[in-house]
Amino acid sequence: MIRFDDPEYIKSITPEWTGERFPDGRPKVPDRYLDALYNMTLEELWKPIFVQGYESQFISMKSLHPEFKEDGSVNMKLVGRAMTAAYLPVRPDYYKASCDIARAQGYNGTPNQWAIELLQERDVMVIDMYDKIYKGTFVGGNLTTAIRTKTKTGGAVIWGGIRDVEQMMKVPDVQVYYRGIDPTPIRDFALQGINIPVRLGTDRDAAICLPGDVVYGCSSGVLFIPPQLVIDVVDSGAKTQVKDIFGFKMISENKFTSAQIDKNTWSEDMLDLLMDFIKNDPEGEPYRDIDWTKEYDLARNGDPTDTQSAL
Repeated sequence: MIRFDDPEYIKSITPEWTGERFPDGRPKVPDRYLDALYNMTLEELWKPIFVQGYESQFISMKSLHPEFKEDGSVNMKLVGRAMTAAYLPVRPDYYKASCDIARAQGYNGTPNQWAIELLQERDVMVIDMYDKIYKGTFVGGNLTTAIRTKTKTGGAVIWGGIRDVEQMMKVPDVQVYYRGIDPTPIRDFALQGINIPVRLGTDRDAAICLPGDVVYGCSSGVLFIPPQLVIDVVDSGAKTQVKDIFGFKMISENKFTSAQIDKNTWSEDMLDLLMDFIKNDPEGEPYRDIDWTKEYDLARNGDPTDTQSAL
């Protein structure tokens, strides 16, 4: 059965999310957590996911715009909630059946347009176009404009091709990650499903995205964050940020070695100095509401997983 945005199905494959959902069933991570990701790095966000066993969440891809401007300021980082779709090569009987099902449910146009029609504000369209670039150009100038209009701050991640790049680059405030560029229009493809799990990448280097995942695109590529982990990711990322700021200062002043700073679990003495830094140094001000109880417990009782330097 082709799945067209089935709320009950989406809920069944994202059971660990207990918060608000969209009417289509996708997890709706609050905007404040999306906003926080703009000021975080890939490594800060990747680590708390990876250590919990989510090892297939990042994929390196090309981007339509650079993340940074020439003066170093942030330009086009992509953050939003995933709306997914997967496609297949054409098989005549299946293609006809999928188009009949789509028309019966009110979908018009081509299979790539069906997905774009469903986009909402702050969505990111994540497309498994099975690495099709020649005749696999999922978006061009017109559809990029449609994505910008519907999502406002969103964009697209396409494991396939794009075209009309000159036109696409003129569409303001929209970022697109892609595999390749080709002048051919999209042809010979069929929809597998909308808002289903999608796989981007090769057998040896693939990323998995579910509907409602939080998409984080930067200069290195794209990270898909499971919604139930976002709060922990944001808090852990902020802790990594301030530990790095403090750690660089301690190393430069020869107060701690890089080996001490790089350990996953810091000693109580190091944590005490960190707390003093956060409390009294202007650079620590953004981090003053963070709870460090867990870190102190690990320092006192030991961390059985801390057998090597921090990832």
